[in-house]
Amino acid sequence: MEDLLTISETAERSGFSASALRYYEREGLIDASRTEGGQRRFLRSELRRLAFIAAARHVGLTLGEIKEALSLLPAERTPTKADWMRISRSWRQRLDDEIGALERLRNGLDSCIGCGCLSLQRCRLSNPNDIVADRGSGAVFLPEPLHPPAVERQ
Repeated sequence: MEDLLTISETAERSGFSASALRYYEREGLIDASRTEGGQRRFLRSELRRLAFIAAARHVGLTLGEIKEALSLLPAERTPTKADWMRISRSWRQRLDDEIGALERLRNGLDSCIGCGCLSLQRCRLSNPNDIVADRGSGAVFLPEPLHPPAVERQ
């Protein structure tokens, strides 16, 4: 089995688009070598880093946080289970906060989803005259773990 994958093979295996792979390489999250013709080739082991990136994005980490976490992994060897556990341990509180926020959202769905709309006649988060507009866009009443800043979309 060849240890080098083309960008299309890496995209297919990882679930990321080729443009995302190029972006992650540019940002230093993953590495690729080049053929004599300049085509990218990824070590099969980069799929682990990409899986880590996908998991970290689902947890809500920013690309900066992901880059910092990946910098803690050994460059000279394939990361071990202990390496991954050490890094992912720091996600526990973030996940607990998000789970709590989702539970609060679930428990309030019958009356309000925290959107800040003006449409409900009886809403505990009433927003008369759109007074929360200066707090930003989106569902500003959602608990913070569910309302991250609208930056770093990739």
